[in-house]
Amino acid sequence: MILSPVMPSKERFSEFGLRIDAMVHYQLNPSELVEQTVSRGQGVLNDTGALCISTGEFTGRSPKDKFIVKDTVTAGTVDWNNFNLAVNETCFKKLKQKLLDYLGTKEEIWIRDAYACADLSYRLPLRVINEHPWSNLFAYNMFLRPSEEELHAFEPEWQIIQAPGFKADPSVDGTRAQNFAMISFTERTILIGGTGYTGEMKKGIFSVLNFLLPVTHEVLSMHCSANMGDKEDVAVFFGLSGTGKTTLSADPSRKLIGDDEHGWTNTGVFNFEGGCYAKTIDLNEEKEPEIFRAIRSGALVENIVFFPGTHKIDFSNSSVTENTRVSYPLEYISNACIPATGGLPQNIFFLTCDAYGVLPPVSKLNAGQAMYQFISGYTAKVAGTEAGVTEPKSTFSACFGAPFMPLHPGKYAEMLGRKMKENRVNVWMINTGWSGGPYGIGNRIKLSYTRAMITAALEGKLDQVDYKPHPVFGMMIPVSCPGVPAEILNPRNTWADMAAYDAKSTELAVQFVQNFEKYAAGVSAEILGAAPKI
Repeated sequence: MILSPVMPSKERFSEFGLRIDAMVHYQLNPSELVEQTVSRGQGVLNDTGALCISTGEFTGRSPKDKFIVKDTVTAGTVDWNNFNLAVNETCFKKLKQKLLDYLGTKEEIWIRDAYACADLSYRLPLRVINEHPWSNLFAYNMFLRPSEEELHAFEPEWQIIQAPGFKADPSVDGTRAQNFAMISFTERTILIGGTGYTGEMKKGIFSVLNFLLPVTHEVLSMHCSANMGDKEDVAVFFGLSGTGKTTLSADPSRKLIGDDEHGWTNTGVFNFEGGCYAKTIDLNEEKEPEIFRAIRSGALVENIVFFPGTHKIDFSNSSVTENTRVSYPLEYISNACIPATGGLPQNIFFLTCDAYGVLPPVSKLNAGQAMYQFISGYTAKVAGTEAGVTEPKSTFSACFGAPFMPLHPGKYAEMLGRKMKENRVNVWMINTGWSGGPYGIGNRIKLSYTRAMITAALEGKLDQVDYKPHPVFGMMIPVSCPGVPAEILNPRNTWADMAAYDAKSTELAVQFVQNFEKYAAGVSAEILGAAPKI
């Protein structure tokens, strides 16, 4: 049964190997998908009208179960490592057929055509095939939505086939477990099975673009947020989870280009996505009003808990997962930039939450240092965030997104350095973590101070101040910054015991150097020369 006048023919779907014996729900709108989810007992509405669902056993990505087919396209280009795991073509084809056969037994399936990439020069047409309506709602929210006119001539270049109920057999399917996410660049297909976590679809396409754009278009793909001021000045924010990437880029005085995935061309930046996928743990209206208000009809909220006897979300409750999430169209943000494109960046911010209290709250990086820090992708978890963690714990994720980067990190870093130099971009490191000592001794740097530092950088107020180099890491520390006490700018001066600071600084530097050893063979002398001095 066809439920849309623009539904492609059954023969067109058959080209992808999909039997159309089931009822196909094609290109449904959010209200229809919400109604179907609720009527099937797969979700409920909260008190503001958002759809709340459980993704089941998996409430986050499973990096050890993500595979790339090793074939003539990828064998010599992909950086095969602990995140880019190889699977052979035969395993992929057999698993794809089993997944399609599984969907062929269903009475209903959901199909959506969409785009990735807001820049029309790089737009990627996608077809998403889902087992459940709420998964298809996620695709509606997160990918770019074609017009009805565009759908009449829509030709998908890539497809996502996602079925949480299908479980692989590791003994015959080439997987590690029953769940998997698998990419074939030859067949232009992403297979996802055994997991209902919707983010696997989003990050699957991100991984694809992180391969295609740098290799075929010399476009730098970035795991970052981006915003734009009234003078059309663009800023880019890199940072791992918990560093403030979403909070600090959501500036009411600037337009939001996007919160997570972007490309940098010779003329500007563009969002890969049509929506946002924001964490909701400890969300409150005062701190993040735009995200809070986006949780309304059409939004999809995952793995949350209600206050007892109500449909009001308890955002502080992490009993299901710390990784509670909401997806919604970019248009739900009042200051969103539509279309989600901007000019060339003038400022780049590397955000880190340094729980050791070593790094300056704001510092300026030269090109070599920027590339080194970009490849390092450093932050630190505080004690208590993981079982058995009693001291701050360093986390390094290359390019601030290692699990999604198919190429060697040096490739992305070299592109970043080249674009920085060509466009004279300022690169800043912002420590949103601790000062005056490590976690448990020092204090968290005030958000108001961090915002003041970023504002000063954006407004050019740090261009004329004096700087001093950090003795170990080399970044340049401003001696003054509007709206920020001068005494906190040099982290060493905030410690009661400066010898203890020196020791902790050396300890962190050793971790940087040890982490970088695995990348050293694939980077330039300029990058290697930016390593901390031990």
